Amino acid sequence: MIGILFVSLPALPGWTQDTPNFPLSEPQQQQPITPEPPVPPSPTAPGLNDAQELEAFTDKILNEEMSKSHIPGAVISVVKDGKLFFAKGYGYANVEKKIPVVVDQTLFRVASLSKLFTATAAMQLYERGKLDLDASVNKYLTDFQLENPYPEPAKVAQLMTHTNGTTKRRIGLAARSEAEMIPLGDYLPKYMPPIVRPPGKLYSYSSHSTALLGYLVEKISGIPFVEYINKNILQPLKMNRSTFLQPPPPALANDLAVGYQYQNGSFKPVPYLYLNIAPAAAMSTTATDMAHFMIAHLQLGRYENSRILEEDTVRLMHKQHFTHHPKLPGTGYSFRERLENNIRMIGHLGSLRGYSSSLTLMPEQNLGIFVATNSFSGVHGKFLTKFLDYYFPVTEKPAPVKPLALTEAQLESFTGTYRDLEYPRHTFAKVTAPFEHININKGDNGTLLVSTPGLFFLGNAPKLRLVPMEPLLFKRVNDDAYTAFGKDSTGNIAFAFNPLWSKIGAFERVPWYETIWVQLGIVGFCAIVFLSAVIVYPIHPLIRYLRRKRFTSQQQLNNGWVIAGLVGTLNLVFLIGLPVSLWLIGVWKLVYGVPGVVVALLCLPLVTTILSLGLLIFTALAWFNNYWSLIGRMHYSLITLAALIFIPWLAYWNLLGFRF
Repeated sequence: MIGILFVSLPALPGWTQDTPNFPLSEPQQQQPITPEPPVPPSPTAPGLNDAQELEAFTDKILNEEMSKSHIPGAVISVVKDGKLFFAKGYGYANVEKKIPVVVDQTLFRVASLSKLFTATAAMQLYERGKLDLDASVNKYLTDFQLENPYPEPAKVAQLMTHTNGTTKRRIGLAARSEAEMIPLGDYLPKYMPPIVRPPGKLYSYSSHSTALLGYLVEKISGIPFVEYINKNILQPLKMNRSTFLQPPPPALANDLAVGYQYQNGSFKPVPYLYLNIAPAAAMSTTATDMAHFMIAHLQLGRYENSRILEEDTVRLMHKQHFTHHPKLPGTGYSFRERLENNIRMIGHLGSLRGYSSSLTLMPEQNLGIFVATNSFSGVHGKFLTKFLDYYFPVTEKPAPVKPLALTEAQLESFTGTYRDLEYPRHTFAKVTAPFEHININKGDNGTLLVSTPGLFFLGNAPKLRLVPMEPLLFKRVNDDAYTAFGKDSTGNIAFAFNPLWSKIGAFERVPWYETIWVQLGIVGFCAIVFLSAVIVYPIHPLIRYLRRKRFTSQQQLNNGWVIAGLVGTLNLVFLIGLPVSLWLIGVWKLVYGVPGVVVALLCLPLVTTILSLGLLIFTALAWFNNYWSLIGRMHYSLITLAALIFIPWLAYWNLLGFRF
């Protein structure tokens, strides 16, 4: 019972991300894994020259990973020097009907890769002088305004770098049918997350930022977003089998790969999600169509005889615009950096319930790689690492740099619990935040160790060792990547940047009272006391009856025990009922909104909060008038204390009221 409200919601973590059920369109991040043995380099390395060799290499890796990770279907396309170099489909688009993946026919939902198209559309308006990237977003919003408590405005460019200071939202993202979808102009005023940190300071990924950018495209152009993308990007690039429509039009609908989850030894189809944040996640496309898009960006805006952007505009998109440290990967305009094997890559990841995808551009090598699957997996990341080791191996490692010697006190200043910035702060989905914690502790020989909390990551999660190189910069021993730290305004260590992943990310230090064990301790204490109230309050009148005590003024305080029992009962019903109901309904269905039974359960804390005031009054009367025995008064006071502590605990997790 102690942790029931927390541990029953593992499908909601923001780094959702190896096998979650919550269908978010977000970048995939996984529990840190032990690096696999490096792939021997190609005889023709460095470089990619032989399509047949690439096919054999890809066949081996994808077939192995698809079998190991239970992936029903996959597709890949590789472009080089402005042309399609290799493309192939694997497995099934529809397992039940045994329909194979056809590389130029089968559509996959590519989730957050949609953001690259939305950003491209915004840059077209920038070229035409209709959209000022340095202007405040609110300048273009007439029907509503971004909630911003800070003096710094949230700028248009920051929507593409995810530095506008907003957070993410997970409830109400989608609809069950096309008819139930909410237009952007109606959805965003109601559901756009507020700005929770000064714009321009920290990176925090948010699909709603891109949805808002798409709304600006729609509002400024005067054309519905889907129509604008089709007319200004898809048609010029001859992406005839791509669409942002939900569902795809009849001519394409039958070729959409079915999304699956692997459960109990078989593939289970997942429902089609009608996303209200279409600019951030709604695109469906084929591998060959995505090849056209990759070629256009690698060719600085040109595909065949069509141009979607000017060369300087593409360079501006691909350029790094934000990073937490010069030696860490950063982000351009929607294109995020990945630094591996001494190669700068840009691209994006996509994940949706039943689908995963990635797009990677290597501008200096004039290469692009697109991978998609019809299940949630990390196969593309594994493939890319092996691809780089095979075709672009690091032949000469740089000379080792002598680590910086830090004192024990200096190392201690970095230790603590950190939380990924990417979690929903303003709804009750905030209870997923503990799943995004990491621990940083002192290691041996002047190092730091990064680990994930064992409570939420079953299995033998390895620890990552950090070696200090500069006062705020550490090198990860397992992959030679860097982790940096940042200070707050008081000079204390407050942030960890890229402690786990090879892409941009930020974690904030968590105060001791926000750590999971303290929070579980609080709710555990309250739950035990509430249970005691439930057990004891009906016994009091029974004892009085058996002792045949007459009615006295003291017995009027029996009403106090009734209130105590009621508070304990209702709070326990809430603590148990909320996670159980979400589990029975399906936590992932919160994307459709909050079910009625959950709304009803959320009423209970409001009732017990009011009743807790009565507990306080009866406690004062009991001690003032010396009612009940000493043990009775102490027990009642303990119940009152638990009820009063429970109120701010509920408020902290957005469970007091209807915060959704």
